[in-house]
Amino acid sequence: MGLFSKLKAVLTKTRDGVGKKLNEIFAKDKLGEDFYDQLEDLLISSDVSVKTTMEIVDEIRETAIKEKCKDKDYVVELLKSELYDTINYADALEVKSPAVIMVVGVNGVGKTTTIGKLANKFVKEGKSVTIAAADTFRAAASDQLSVWAERAKVRIIKHSEGADASAVVFDAIESAKARNTDVLIIDTAGRLHVKTNLMEELKKMDRVVKREYPNANYYKLIALDATTGQNAYNQVEVFNQAVGIDGIILTKLDGTAKGGFIISLSYELEVPVVYVGTGEKIDDIEDFDANEFIEAMF
Repeated sequence: MGLFSKLKAVLTKTRDGVGKKLNEIFAKDKLGEDFYDQLEDLLISSDVSVKTTMEIVDEIRETAIKEKCKDKDYVVELLKSELYDTINYADALEVKSPAVIMVVGVNGVGKTTTIGKLANKFVKEGKSVTIAAADTFRAAASDQLSVWAERAKVRIIKHSEGADASAVVFDAIESAKARNTDVLIIDTAGRLHVKTNLMEELKKMDRVVKREYPNANYYKLIALDATTGQNAYNQVEVFNQAVGIDGIILTKLDGTAKGGFIISLSYELEVPVVYVGTGEKIDDIEDFDANEFIEAMF
C-alpha cells in the first residue's frame, strides 16, 4: 500500500470533517461572504491556526474575485493549492549518509516505536543502522528499544538504567564511525521544559554529537502526536530553543479528526514534516509527501 492509500485510510476522520462540511457550505452559500466566514470556521475547527486560516482564506477570496469564479470545483482546487503551498513553505529535509538522527519529544508520543520503524525503513533502503538507547531515564526503555532493534535487525548500543545518556551517545558514535554506519538513530528520554535537568542533558548530548562526529549529517527530529493538535506548537518551540529542530515526525495520525494543525505549524515555525506514522506495524512509516497529504484530506 502506497503513502496516498495509507494516508487516505488514516485521514478518514479529517476528510469526513473537511470534505463533507465543504459540500454543506457550498449548498448554503455559493461564494458570498458567508461562504468565506464558514470556510474560516471549517479550517479552524480542523485545527489550522487562526493566523494561517485567515491568510489562506484571504488568498482564495482574492483569487476567486479576480477570476470571477463561482465554481465549487475551482474553489476546492484553490483551497488545495493554498494548503499545499502553506505546508510546503519550510524547506524539505533529505536525510543523507552518514547521518545522525536524534529523535526528541515529550512523553507518550511514540518515539521508541517510531525509531524502530525508522530503523526498519532504512534497512529496507539498503542502509546500515545503529540505534543508541540514550533514554536511560525511563524504566525498561532500553529493553523496549532492544525489541524493536531485533525486529529491524539492527545493532543497538545501550548502558544500564540511570547511566549518563551522553556516554551512550559517545559510545554509539564511536561504534558508528568504526563500522562506517550509514545511519545512527538516537533515542532520548521524553521531557518537558519544566524538567530542567533533562533539557540540560539533551543539550549535552547535542554537544557530544557535534564535537565527536562533525562530518556526519546531523538531524534533530521531533516526534509529535497528531492528536495533540495546537498544543504541539509549544512542544516544537521548547525543543527548538534547546537544541534546534530540523524536522517533524508525525505519529498517531490515524487517531485524529484534526490533521490540520500540522499545516499551520509547519508553515508558521518553518519546520518541515519529514516522516509520518500511518499505523502500529513496523512498516507503517513513510516519507512525508505534502501533495498526497492534502489530496487525502478531501
